[in-house]
Amino acid sequence: MYQKLFLILTTSLFSYSFCQENVSARNNGIPVVEDLHLEQLESGKIHKLWLQLGENELSEPIKVPVLIAKGDGTSKVLGLTAAIHGNELNGIAIIHELFSKIDVTELEGTIIGIPGLNTLAISKNQRKFIDGVDLNRIFPGKPNGNGSEQMAYKIGEKIIPLFDYHVDLHTASFGRINSLYGRGDMQDETLAGMLQVLEPDIVVSNKGKASFGSASGLTMRAFAISKGVKSITMEYGNPQVYQKDMIERGVKGLKNLIVHLGLMEGEIVIPTIENICSKSYWIYTDKGGYLDIKVSLNQKTQKGDTIATLKNSFGELIATYKAPEDGIVVGKSTNPVNTSGGRIIHLGILEK
Repeated sequence: MYQKLFLILTTSLFSYSFCQENVSARNNGIPVVEDLHLEQLESGKIHKLWLQLGENELSEPIKVPVLIAKGDGTSKVLGLTAAIHGNELNGIAIIHELFSKIDVTELEGTIIGIPGLNTLAISKNQRKFIDGVDLNRIFPGKPNGNGSEQMAYKIGEKIIPLFDYHVDLHTASFGRINSLYGRGDMQDETLAGMLQVLEPDIVVSNKGKASFGSASGLTMRAFAISKGVKSITMEYGNPQVYQKDMIERGVKGLKNLIVHLGLMEGEIVIPTIENICSKSYWIYTDKGGYLDIKVSLNQKTQKGDTIATLKNSFGELIATYKAPEDGIVVGKSTNPVNTSGGRIIHLGILEK
């Protein structure tokens, strides 16, 4: 009897120990925290944390990876967020590469990187949150709302208030490609300087309005600005891929931004942005068919230029689309198959 009891206890303890080791292995020994307390973190180190932003259906934490490079000196904080849309991945690689190159001993202030904000969407290879809502259209969210509203609320409460400066890293979504372009208010001296240092091919000057799609709330950038954070958006190329050139340009630009903001000593040259747009918008088809786009990214167009043609199932030309005004191609569709209302190009209207 005693031997049987001993065997049961031993087996139970082994099973518990094995499970605990597996939990630690899954988390790689990285702590899961409910809040980020920068003042409690040791200076001169890069810290890795999982930040809990809700719970899944198994009562387990919904976790977001956080990298924190904490230097000495000033209390300035630069925040970098990537993949609030789960299929926009270049920003993740940019943050990973940047943190692998940061010398924390030379850092004055703190850099917080979130390499994958919408983890549930990332794991499903989709743009939107798991309830089908675009997180970047519903800030500030709601503390007692639905799943996406609570997630936006937690991001707005637990992450955004930590930043003094913020760069939100995006790409195009499925079926589209983007130039390397930035969005921010060029009338704001600080934001204009941040955009210049990052060297985009194009800047669309606005105060945080979404470039397309319906919105019941604010973008994360507009929400951050409303809280006093100096926030801009950068678009780095194409969805669901790593693009070497975009990643290299992104890392170079952010390293220069760190110097520009006074978080690290160094010398940089602030370039002039040649293509600044006062507005931008998408042009759509009015019929369904097979779309052939005739213009390239960053190409300047004049009013009346042919930008695309549309054919029916028998190869007959049924529509020709022309530029409604002078502009520059910020992004464009890559999918020839379109119903009526399909996207053609994202046209930026250059300042005069």
